[in-house]
Parts: sequence; structure tokens; C-alpha cells
Amino acid sequence: MDKTTEHTGYNPLFMTRAIELAGLGSQGGYGGPFGAVVAREGVIIGEGYNSVTSSNDPTAHAEVVAIRNACEYSGSFQLTGCDIYCSCEPCPMCLGAIYWARPARVFFASTKADAADAGFDDQFIYEQLDLPFENRQIPMFYIKEDQAKQVFEKWKANPSKTKY
Repeated sequence: MDKTTEHTGYNPLFMTRAIELAGLGSQGGYGGPFGAVVAREGVIIGEGYNSVTSSNDPTAHAEVVAIRNACEYSGSFQLTGCDIYCSCEPCPMCLGAIYWARPARVFFASTKADAADAGFDDQFIYEQLDLPFENRQIPMFYIKEDQAKQVFEKWKANPSKTKY
């Protein structure tokens, strides 16, 4: 089975573009060898490459940049009906952003093991999530504040809120 028929809707041109963008991101000073595109109905509506070090933004991963661009283009915070093409399996942060954006599918060309072999190992983040807050590498503390819960109560009662 070839890649074009293996997954319904897969478009190899979009993956080629994601990999091209990864090549741009891998050039000195940009941020890392990762690229991503968001496509809807056969058209790329957002793309990005890792620009963490060039933008001094630790959230400027390829997938997050592509999602931001696609959402701006589409005028929506959700990417319903879109596909995301990534040069590599998304890291935990990007995976979270992808789930919040709600695309239809995600295709990736290399794995987190490939990324780890190149020096981008996120396994410690997965492990940190399972630890009690106070035992994490960056200790976290729950400080109960009633005012914080009141904000959620107001949100729940707001009939004009935008659900997501």
C-alpha cells in the first residue's frame, strides 16, 4: 500500500512542505529541525517551523506556529475539518495545542524516538506529569484560593460565553 492510499485524505505534497519547513528551522539560529502545515480542503492555511531560539519564545514550535497562523487565517480558534502535517511526532506541548485546536487528523513523518536521537528528548516531560506536584523537577504547589474558584463559577454562569 503506498502512502497516498494508506490513509484516506493523506496528501504527500503537504508532508513534503512540512519537511521543507523543517529544513528551514534546522538552519542556524532559527530553532530546530521541525516543520508543520495545516491544510483544509486541499489548501494550506497555516504553516510554521521551529523558531524557538530566533524568537526567544519557548512555545514557538512548528505545530504551534502553524496552528496560530491557520487560526488567524480562518478566523477561528478551532481547526475543525483541517489536517495537520508534521515533520515529526508532536511533543507534549504541541500535542496539547493540537487537541485544543481540534483538527480532523494529524500526519507525522518521524517519531519522538527519532527526535530524541537528534537531541530533542521529551520523555522527561511525560514522566514529570505522573509525579506528585511537589516532586517534579520544577516544584509546583497547590495554593487554594476561593477567589480563583469564584472566577470559574462566574464563567459557568455566563450565558454569553464562547464554549471550547
